[in-house]
Amino acid sequence: MSDLPRVLSQVELANGFLGDAIQICVVTPDYRRIMAGFVKAGIGPWRVYTFSPDTVSEMTYRGRPARYSMKLCLAFSGSMMWEIVQPLEGPSLYTEFLEGHGEGVHHIAVNCKDVPYEERIREFEARGFRMVQSGKWMDTVPYHYFETDGAIGTTIEIFNIPADFPMPEPEEWYPAAPTA
Repeated sequence: MSDLPRVLSQVELANGFLGDAIQICVVTPDYRRIMAGFVKAGIGPWRVYTFSPDTVSEMTYRGRPARYSMKLCLAFSGSMMWEIVQPLEGPSLYTEFLEGHGEGVHHIAVNCKDVPYEERIREFEARGFRMVQSGKWMDTVPYHYFETDGAIGTTIEIFNIPADFPMPEPEEWYPAAPTA
């Protein structure tokens, strides 16, 4: 008997879980250079935030409480959220990635077909993918990374932005704030 899942259609397996990709993240030692490159490619404007223990609660890294900080930049192209992360202080997956691979695509976030958030975490762990970093931005937006890179070549992230969550005003906009 095969351990492979049944094929349901041209785009779905019986064990399908990840759903749609909703974010692609590049980790870099120079977020400004990468933002400029994305703007040149036509993606922007960018919101720039600092994620740190001042703005993120419940931080973990490799199964333990952690303190790390990073510049985090967000932009949209259609329904895709693009993210740039530059680690600033403390141990994190981002620092690990830069040290081991140099800059590049670090993770992809998925919507898990809108399965309730806690069930998503349990499902990743049931499939043998350990949660390796997490936090809760503004005490409202949880995020979790899973150690999937050995199996699929990249890390998978999940997050949950409530529909009524007002995006905070960023520290800066690049190349400029939207006019309307």
